[in-house]
Amino acid sequence: MASSESDLVRRISDNAHKLRADENTDYDALLDAIGDARFVLIGEASHGTHEFYRERAQITKRLISDKGFIAVAVEADFPDANRVNKYVRGIGDDQDAVDALNGFKRFPAWMWRNADVLDFIGWLRSYNDDRPADSNKIGFYGLDLYSLHTSIVAVLDYLQKIDPEGAARARERYSCFDHFGEDTQAYGYSTALGISESCEDEVVNQLAELNRRAAELASRDGRVAEDEFFTAEQNARLVKNAEQYYRTMYRSDVSSWNLRDKHMVETLVSLEKHLDRSSIPAKIVVWEHNSHLGDARATEMSQRGEWNVGQLVREIYGHDAFLIGFTTYAGSVTAATNWGDPAARKRVRNALDGSVESLFHQVGRERFYLTFGRHEEFDSHLRRPMLERAIGVIYRPETERQSHYFQTHLSDQFDAVIHIDETRAVEPIERTSEWERGESAETFPFGV
Repeated sequence: MASSESDLVRRISDNAHKLRADENTDYDALLDAIGDARFVLIGEASHGTHEFYRERAQITKRLISDKGFIAVAVEADFPDANRVNKYVRGIGDDQDAVDALNGFKRFPAWMWRNADVLDFIGWLRSYNDDRPADSNKIGFYGLDLYSLHTSIVAVLDYLQKIDPEGAARARERYSCFDHFGEDTQAYGYSTALGISESCEDEVVNQLAELNRRAAELASRDGRVAEDEFFTAEQNARLVKNAEQYYRTMYRSDVSSWNLRDKHMVETLVSLEKHLDRSSIPAKIVVWEHNSHLGDARATEMSQRGEWNVGQLVREIYGHDAFLIGFTTYAGSVTAATNWGDPAARKRVRNALDGSVESLFHQVGRERFYLTFGRHEEFDSHLRRPMLERAIGVIYRPETERQSHYFQTHLSDQFDAVIHIDETRAVEPIERTSEWERGESAETFPFGV
């Protein structure tokens, strides 16, 4: 190890906060750094790592109980998360947390149907049940936009209950999608090639009608009506944005990425306004992947013209936003080899030299975290360009460098980073044979 790198490792060690397993008080310094921020964005370096889910839940519990946060907004489709929201607030039909997670059927189901989310949802329901009857319950909301068909059904169901004539108009508009069934990608492909007319005007007009009637529909029956209208409006917005997303995804990866993250921020802003009903501003925790929540301006994403949730939230809310990332050096992960494949338990290769993860491994601590923004001299050392690993729902170790690394300036990307040197795969509620078997102990090829 070169002397300059040795010096940096020493500086990291000197500034690191100790993090022990099952010691909730170890996050005291992190909560101090968060301060009065109203939006705490907590990432993950993969969609399938147990420790990321567990520690994110631990931090969120502290934010709810100690700092008055009132909602968790996640990288999930709005109608699926709304079923969980009803359960944790005690107003749904599901009898237990496993049932409440049944809405998450779309690949990758393990991302939300896993043991750690199950534990957190159970905790959230118990926490809400113990609150006074007249207090606001902590909610659970989805920010993503993949559920075009499910959201159409939700809008129609809402209108059918309160305004059958409005439901008929909406059904006529949404019938534009009928000959594609639930195959939204076929819709996007067909319209991108000019084979079919787009449904853009129809979905825009439907959202506009809901917006025009907002005051009337949201005030029919007090708070319940307001909540139900908010849900319908978000689903209608999701349909509008998802229509554009699927139409764009066959033209430009950059445009579709930006549309998706812009939609998630629009939903977050709407959620804040919906929950912000008193003199005390709403406080919201956001759970998404590092690639969405770390500021894109500090990574190579910005060079491709991409923005993300972290960047947009910082631009809108400034110091009211606090961004937390996770890293790991090695271990295992729940992921698929190709989109739509069954969940498998895969070994994670040791991090590449020159990466953030490799640097943190040299510190020699199993678990620690760093906070930025207080010591510019220290921050500047982690502002130099380094590689950072990102594993989504697909993991391909045979093309590790090309598939899973990007350039970052870490202390600008996040306000805090939590490193857990060796991690293990999150446990799906439904374990596949591939997951149970795990990955053979073969040596991965070099030079990837």
